[in-house]
Formats: sequence, C-alpha cells, structure tokens
Amino acid sequence: MDIVFFRKYCLAKPGATEDTPFDEDTLCSKVGGKIFAIIDILKFESVNLKCDPELAQELRERYEGVKPGYHMNKKHWNTVSFDGSIPDPLILEWVDHSYELILQSLPKKIKEALKQ
Repeated sequence: MDIVFFRKYCLAKPGATEDTPFDEDTLCSKVGGKIFAIIDILKFESVNLKCDPELAQELRERYEGVKPGYHMNKKHWNTVSFDGSIPDPLILEWVDHSYELILQSLPKKIKEALKQ
C-alpha cells in the first residue's frame, strides 16, 4: 500500500476530510471533525487508528506490527505498521472500524447531515 492509495481510501468515506492540525507532516483523516486515522506524510511507516479496547488488546497480542497508539490514548488507539507484516486488506478493515467508531460517536445531527 502506498500513501496515495491510503489517502484516497480514507477520503472516499462519507464526510471524510483531512488536514494537518499538529504539524505539516502529520496528516489526520477525520469525519465530523474527529480523527479516525493519523499518518506521517513523509515517512508513511504506520497509521494510528481508533479501536474498540478489547479488540485493540487482542490485535496487539496477535500481530507484532500492532502497538499501543503512539502519542494517543493507549486503551483506544493502536499504531499499525506498514512494514508488510500485516496484509493491506486487514489494515483497511481496521481503518473501516476506526471510521465507524468515530462516526457512531458523533451527535445525531452531524450523522444525519453525513447521510445526505
């Protein structure tokens, strides 16, 4: 997977946007103004993804390329490596999971607006 594909995948989600709120190298994919994926634009070595806490722990135990979220709440975020140890389709499933978690946390009014 490359950064162009990854960005297009994230932006194809309903209501998805991206920006660099922290610094010029850290790209955040968002829905409803809330982050669901964070990557380093220059390195593209890993992605931070929100995850159900029980699943997050399970994934860390199962995959060496999944670590507690770097600079994030370790209970709810994983850092997933793009080192080839995890198949791309599986990483994309986790992107979907992160997006859905954020989407479900949004106020009803915002969710309704995204459906239009």
